[in-house]
Amino acid sequence: MSPNTAIPHLRPTETGKQLIVHGKPFLCLGGELHNSSLTSADYMDTVWQDLVDTNFNTILGCVTWEMIERVEGKFDFSELDKVILGARKHGLHLVLLWFGSFKNGSVSTYIPGWVKTNPKRFPRAKLRKAGGVLETADVLSIFHEEAPRADAKAFTELMRHLREFDADHSTVIMVQVENEVGLLGDSRDGSEAAEARFAQPVPSDLIEFLAQDWEKLHPDLQVNLKYFRAQSPASYGGTWTEVFGKGPHTDELFMAYHYAHFLNQVAAAGKEEYPLPLFANVWQNYANGSGEDSRDLPVVVGGGGLPGDYPSGGGTPTVLDLWQRFAPALDLIAPDVYLNDYVVECRNYRHRNQPLFIPEQRRDAYGARRIWAAIGSFQALGVSPFGIDSQQPATNPFTKHYGLLASVAPLVLDAQRRPGSSVGFFFDELRPDGSDPSKPVVVIFGEYKLTIERCFVFGRPGPGSGMVIHQGGARFLLIGWGFQVRARALSANSHFTGILRFEEKIVVDRSTGELRTLRVLNGDESHSGVFAMMPNEDPDYGNFPICVTIPARTMIAELELYSLEE
Repeated sequence: MSPNTAIPHLRPTETGKQLIVHGKPFLCLGGELHNSSLTSADYMDTVWQDLVDTNFNTILGCVTWEMIERVEGKFDFSELDKVILGARKHGLHLVLLWFGSFKNGSVSTYIPGWVKTNPKRFPRAKLRKAGGVLETADVLSIFHEEAPRADAKAFTELMRHLREFDADHSTVIMVQVENEVGLLGDSRDGSEAAEARFAQPVPSDLIEFLAQDWEKLHPDLQVNLKYFRAQSPASYGGTWTEVFGKGPHTDELFMAYHYAHFLNQVAAAGKEEYPLPLFANVWQNYANGSGEDSRDLPVVVGGGGLPGDYPSGGGTPTVLDLWQRFAPALDLIAPDVYLNDYVVECRNYRHRNQPLFIPEQRRDAYGARRIWAAIGSFQALGVSPFGIDSQQPATNPFTKHYGLLASVAPLVLDAQRRPGSSVGFFFDELRPDGSDPSKPVVVIFGEYKLTIERCFVFGRPGPGSGMVIHQGGARFLLIGWGFQVRARALSANSHFTGILRFEEKIVVDRSTGELRTLRVLNGDESHSGVFAMMPNEDPDYGNFPICVTIPARTMIAELELYSLEE
């Protein structure tokens, strides 16, 4: 089926791709429900308004295989239809999460009973334990034809129904295929069929891809391919162990290649019926050295550092290239970012210029601050904290962040289309000893070098986040709070850089992003011309008797610089 430009789709831009909904670029201010929430329209009726009041415009929630095909060949979408109507009534979009064969790597608990109870037709993966013992896993093996065929059939019926029920409304704007696939508890499936496949020659299309695309491969994959790189092409016709060496990373390659084919079969079948943007999400390796704060977390949520400690074969950076090559029916591979360095993972998942979407992340203030980096620096289609229906709008930090982003979305989307036009950033709470965990951000826009740092106060500085958009020449739009901007002209002849104009702005038209000036800022608000300040709502004045810092109000300002040259 050729792409239908009337339905949600991804449109190429100079910087990557943007999500188009109802013919216009769309910034997804998302949030993911707890796992079982979207299975009940009655339950959702109790939370829709809270989600609206938290400034979400898109809700992520599951539709499960067991829910729609309890009896093989008989499909029931009645509950899903009521949920879609509920979202539509409240002006919200949906991203549906297809919980089919796989959920969180280790389990196939969302498959129907007729699949669960027929291991001969739908064999399970086997985990290799000490002493040669094989343990039956609660997850389907990917090395048999029946599971992907049945999964693809159900997914096709789902996508056909969405086309018939929702194409004229575009309530559903994207679909996730499966959930955090990969094998937990072992680096590869030890079942008889899997072992037989592992003993066969490595598929030639994989060998050709790795050899021909070597310079484009992610550095993490290149590191794991040292053995392969050292081999002569004459040895490329060998088994997986002969070509890649023995070890868990060879196992991971093996699983990734076959998981990618499994999901591609499912995704391609569904896309033939209704070509909405499709993606797969990824449980990360939380022990890969890029973690921000993973101390004292249980293994069930954190995992370890080797394939099998995290889902082996899922689209982590070590095998992301394989997913991008062998699952072309997926429009993107999306990271779930809880414990890893947020900026590092954003950069990882712009690999090969694929669009960035973060379907799961932390829902606290720590997580909320980081969305500005994804949106402002990495042109994210959107982000989505997890577990949103057990929070209240008044205390949810995303209410404030999303409210501001919603008001300036057209300006943000315009900047995302222009290469090198914006930067997003965040400044975390100071440590108990007063030291600062967040470094200033230095960026060059046109003829100026900007330094973006935590906002000055006489007392204890607070956290901050936001983005700066280069509007051309010496003009910049500042969005957010808790930061300040210094500038220096890059011209060798410049001997002074100053603030020509600094104005607080208010949104006049949210549909276009039109702004008007609310206050003309100067004096204390620019530290007497030294920098443009975007304060917090409650700045700490310390013991200083003069309150020279105003609280944040609109959190939008326009800055124009000038330079004096000799």
